[in-house]
Amino acid sequence: MLKVGVLGAGHLGKIHLRLLNESDKYNLIGFYDADAINGKKVADEFGYTYFDNINNLINAVDVVDIVTPTLSHFECAEKSIKKYKHVFIEKPITNTSEEAKELLKLEKEYNIKGQVGHVERFNPAFSAVKNKIKNPMFIESHRLAEFNPRGTDVPVVLDLMIHDIDAILSVVNSEVVHINASGVSVISHSPDIANARIEFENGCVANLTASRISLKNMRKSRFFQKDAYIAVDFLEKKVEVVKMKDAPKEVGDFDMVLQNAEGEKKQIYFENPEIETNNAIKDELEAFADAIENNTTPVVSLKQGAKALEVALQIIDSFKK
Repeated sequence: MLKVGVLGAGHLGKIHLRLLNESDKYNLIGFYDADAINGKKVADEFGYTYFDNINNLINAVDVVDIVTPTLSHFECAEKSIKKYKHVFIEKPITNTSEEAKELLKLEKEYNIKGQVGHVERFNPAFSAVKNKIKNPMFIESHRLAEFNPRGTDVPVVLDLMIHDIDAILSVVNSEVVHINASGVSVISHSPDIANARIEFENGCVANLTASRISLKNMRKSRFFQKDAYIAVDFLEKKVEVVKMKDAPKEVGDFDMVLQNAEGEKKQIYFENPEIETNNAIKDELEAFADAIENNTTPVVSLKQGAKALEVALQIIDSFKK
């Protein structure tokens, strides 16, 4: 079992502590929180060991799970990596692209493994269809949330949209060539609602909308590709897979057939992939343990986390233009 320590005991940090404590792949050594009052409260309530010194915790573990505010991600990760510790970093990887690039250098220099907490990669609906998404050419994504003060210290792009940016980059095998975006601040000092159009070198276009001031929650993405339409509902954990194939010569009474202007006939059919119930946060943490133990590349590598951040920051920069 890998000895693990958690940095940060806020809302998400407490979830990580509970799941790591339950996991058969980790031995939870304890946690550190910069707020000593909160740290002692969490220790008293749940029985986890509280370290009042960050360096003492890092020294005591093999893996450091960083669930602190984004502004401190780089500092925490740098401290950990320079002590040859593997790092799991909640999204976004860091506050700036320069910090992310520095972590990539440190990862290589100190020969450690790192993973970024883009939890939607482990959403069972996305997992069920990811291998069916092949060369999508148009993608539409909506991530809407009711207002919650937590997270409003950063633009909605880094708070919510980055989930979809990462998911899209994981299935589009092409470089980003152009971004147009707009964002509006409604209640926060940073944009609360944003829309971005991302164009890729291979011709794929992705339209993303994110809002944290909606009246209802929605997390849906739609992927359009040759002879297929795939919809993923990340919130309800449901999928739709609609495909087309050459129509049979003998068309049945219940066959759905379309004919284009050239006279070609296509039959529409539906697939229903099995969706397995899971705890996505636990799965991402345990997948990281497997990557360390088996010396394989993590599912969401630091390089991928850095790329998602880079695109997110380009979107934010596009607001100013």
